[in-house]
Amino acid sequence: MKVLWAPWRMDYITASNEKGECIFCSGDDRDHDEERLILHVGERSIVLMNRFPYINGHLLVAPVRHVSALNALANEEKLDLITMVERSIGILAEVMNPGGFNVGLNLGHIAGAGVEEHIHFHVVPRWSGDTNYMTVIGDVRVIPEHIQATYLKLLPFFRNL
Repeated sequence: MKVLWAPWRMDYITASNEKGECIFCSGDDRDHDEERLILHVGERSIVLMNRFPYINGHLLVAPVRHVSALNALANEEKLDLITMVERSIGILAEVMNPGGFNVGLNLGHIAGAGVEEHIHFHVVPRWSGDTNYMTVIGDVRVIPEHIQATYLKLLPFFRNL
């Protein structure tokens, strides 16, 4: 495997640790939602874009409450969380017209959880041919649209929730 240097990513990785903040804990201040790529904050769930996506439109859906396990959620939170995953899929389907979706939850570091202490679902739109030679041969992802442009496309739909 070849190494692709991305030192700018370190700012993102260390930012939450330096401030002692969780990327999924939105707080009450909505002034920085665009900067944080937050699309929606409801009573029990939050939707934000993955800053380092697998593909355009890669969303993260998490409970508002800071918990690390599914069994720590109340039944109302579980229902709200899966409903928000469903709504996110609907919005991505309408706005981006993908051919399918990968939806997953990584529990624990070994399973690939980047933020173990706050559970979250990944909602990843998929298109035919989105895995091309760059990924297969070069082990490099190509994201064709700027993340801010994707954010601005999706935001009006999440505001209507």
